[in-house]
Amino acid sequence: MTMLKQDKLSLGILLGLLTPIAAFLLYWLLAVYVPKDVNLPDFLIYLKNARQQIPKVISICLLANGIIFYLYTRTRLDLTARGIFLVTLLYAIVILLLKII
Repeated sequence: MTMLKQDKLSLGILLGLLTPIAAFLLYWLLAVYVPKDVNLPDFLIYLKNARQQIPKVISICLLANGIIFYLYTRTRLDLTARGIFLVTLLYAIVILLLKII
């Protein structure tokens, strides 16, 4: 747990990359699997076929980055928060590119 309290840019980048993945799995579990009983591979195939849904799902998952960014700025771990923000911006660029293509 003390690793998460370090003020490092690399930790922020790692958290910024992994948090949306964890949020995606939580989204799949709560919004897709439990109510509709769709397993993860089938949901990924659905996203592959319905490409217009991918930016929407990524945007929802990025809300988790906003939460951890807020927590790290409140505790004054600014380098870690900067890494989270950097990765969030990269995800936002990916979302814009997916909407254009």
